[in-house]
Amino acid sequence: MPSCQRAPLPLPAAEALLRGGYGQGAFMKRIIVGVSGASGMPLALCLLRHLAALPDVESHLILSPGAHAVLEAECGLAPSTLHALADVSHDAACLGAAPASGSWQHDGMVVCPCSMSSLASIATGAGTNLLHRAADVTLKERRPLILVPRESPLSRIHLRNMLWASEAGAIIMPFMPAFYSGEDTHRMFLPISQHRVEETP
Repeated sequence: MPSCQRAPLPLPAAEALLRGGYGQGAFMKRIIVGVSGASGMPLALCLLRHLAALPDVESHLILSPGAHAVLEAECGLAPSTLHALADVSHDAACLGAAPASGSWQHDGMVVCPCSMSSLASIATGAGTNLLHRAADVTLKERRPLILVPRESPLSRIHLRNMLWASEAGAIIMPFMPAFYSGEDTHRMFLPISQHRVEETP
């Protein structure tokens, strides 16, 4: 079972949102973190830990129902662990929550990891829960939206949905290990990636 504490910190996603303020000004930034049911829970955990350590960031977590089982499988953790790292947690089933409204000011949203189901809902505007609705509102209000998709290989449907989301204003930021960092953590990713390549016809 992979260790969530050792996963590379998804800093590019966080830094892309933190470069400048939107609704909260330079003193406090309000960031929505959506966690869908894709593989990659260590990324969500590390992102929330990073944001929790920043005194000028107020994080709002939306955890999809599908993420609960994946979090347990990949990290051996309960949802309460992620909730404890966020300043505010919102029920994904509550479409009347603040992130569902365009008048509620925030500085951007990141969906990490982003499942292909959530990607499809966001790309087509067919939101069925608060995570999808918050992403849709973020796009329509022209605020930064970062999607961190976790899927391989990608079908034509996946690629088309990524294109549609990008054309709507989203930033598509797949998790890509940085080989130039010199860290030894690549050893646990390379055999898995190589095996997937060999299995793909």
